[in-house]
Amino acid sequence: MSNPYRGLPDSAFWSRAVAWVPPGGLDPMLAAPHVSRGQPVATMGSCFAQHISRHLQGLGLDYMVTEAAPPGLPPAEASTHNYGVFTARFGNVYTVRQALQLAQRAFGLFTPAEDAWPTLPGAPAEGWVDAFRPQIQPHPLPSPEAVRAATAEHLAAVRTMFQGARWLVFTLGLTEAWRSRIDGAVNPVAPGVAAGAFDPSRHEFVNFTQAEVDADLEALIQGLKELNPGCGVILTVSPVPLIATYEPRHVLVSTTVSKAILRVAADAAERRHDHVTYFPSYEIINSAHHEGRYWADDLRQVNELGVGHAMRVFSRHFLGMDGMLPTSAAPAGGAAASPGPMAEVVCDEEVIEAALRNAGFTPG
Repeated sequence: MSNPYRGLPDSAFWSRAVAWVPPGGLDPMLAAPHVSRGQPVATMGSCFAQHISRHLQGLGLDYMVTEAAPPGLPPAEASTHNYGVFTARFGNVYTVRQALQLAQRAFGLFTPAEDAWPTLPGAPAEGWVDAFRPQIQPHPLPSPEAVRAATAEHLAAVRTMFQGARWLVFTLGLTEAWRSRIDGAVNPVAPGVAAGAFDPSRHEFVNFTQAEVDADLEALIQGLKELNPGCGVILTVSPVPLIATYEPRHVLVSTTVSKAILRVAADAAERRHDHVTYFPSYEIINSAHHEGRYWADDLRQVNELGVGHAMRVFSRHFLGMDGMLPTSAAPAGGAAASPGPMAEVVCDEEVIEAALRNAGFTPG
């Protein structure tokens, strides 16, 4: 019998596809559907998703912003309220369960028992925040009722996103989360970190298993298909490591397990559905080919060199464009920003270490 590997393309061999590729030339994607101008593109997910949204806007695509800044709001203030940072102002959507529950809440299929948190003792201003986007604006609201009114407007914008998007780019970020013991509602950060108060009788840590992530992602994709049959889904996994783990093990081990679960779930979803495509940003950033050049000094934040490489590959395959990408972009909805390093990105996880420092504790 002849060798079955004979005749395979260069992309099948590590030496030709990785080791011998010049710096910045790594392209682990083979094929992708075409995203055309005029087709509304929505994004959600972890911190890294914001880099994708900024570059899409910079390329002149029809980036969806369903929750835009009020008329007359100065750009700087709009930015602090996170207008235009996300398609809707949902903040970081780290876990697939969080994304699924967001869709369920938007369409009246799930109403959490605990939806508003009081600010922490000693906070600059007293008030209430949305338990599912506690850092979405710089100042708290005066009452739980005010939070619920703002949430109703927000969820209407989320409905518009799911109903009107031609493409949804969802960046999978974490498997660790905190949820309600009462109804299973998942929050982006633990109660008592950014707001609220942790109560072990009402809140618990959860690390979603492979089976749970797979089932949640399937439910989200199927629900979107029934609601909006023409919407294609682009999945990617954030390369950004966990800032902290609640598991009794090293954070590097927890990061590896979490990303592996998410990557396998994305692969399974792509194999099951013709309208689902995986974009390998995780592989591009984490490849040994770059010898660590895509990381900031903290080995967690992705620098502009790495972001630029990932988006060149995205642009080449999904948009039919090649060459250099814009170095700056202005988000829609009134905010002003540039696609700089991760430090310029809204990341709810950062509040974990910030809260410890404010309390006088130094991680480690």
